[in-house]
Amino acid sequence: MVAVLFAHEQSNYKNFDECDVWDIKRNALNYCGNDSVIAHPPCRAWSQLRHFAKPRPGEKDLAIWAIKTVRRCGGVLEHPNKSSLWPVAKLPEPGQVDEFGGWTLVVSQHWWGHLAEKMTRLYIVGCKQNDVPAIPIRLGEATHVQTYSHKCRRRPQMPHKLREHTPPAFAKWLVDLAAKCSSDGDV
Repeated sequence: MVAVLFAHEQSNYKNFDECDVWDIKRNALNYCGNDSVIAHPPCRAWSQLRHFAKPRPGEKDLAIWAIKTVRRCGGVLEHPNKSSLWPVAKLPEPGQVDEFGGWTLVVSQHWWGHLAEKMTRLYIVGCKQNDVPAIPIRLGEATHVQTYSHKCRRRPQMPHKLREHTPPAFAKWLVDLAAKCSSDGDV
């Protein structure tokens, strides 16, 4: 079983029998199990545009709690590539391993079918780098952008409601990755 923490209410993870899904109604802070986890803590307070964000009280602290849970149980934490969480929480940069055996992998969700590039950082504990499931590489430009910038007006902006959803193929890959993770320190 893999526990999915801070999942969207209409999460693709709810379609997988091997997932114990914790959305906002179920409240991930109540999770006290030992199954490997996939943590998707809210990112707006940590994002590149955090100065525009209006997080709920205590929302920023959820990412720190998620890191502790990934370290305790093994698993993966997912956040935007430019998240300020990495330097603040002293998470390892790509190529480094921390004292918990955790390491960082940067991927594009476009490789798993996301409409936009959506560069993403994964903090992984309990799985060696050579043991991750095969990563699909999709060459070429994404069909959409998440938000417009002066460089990207030639592609449509993706609908707001789709931006935070995890593509089904990426969700399945994360489940497979988390299932390989353990908290036994044998990393």
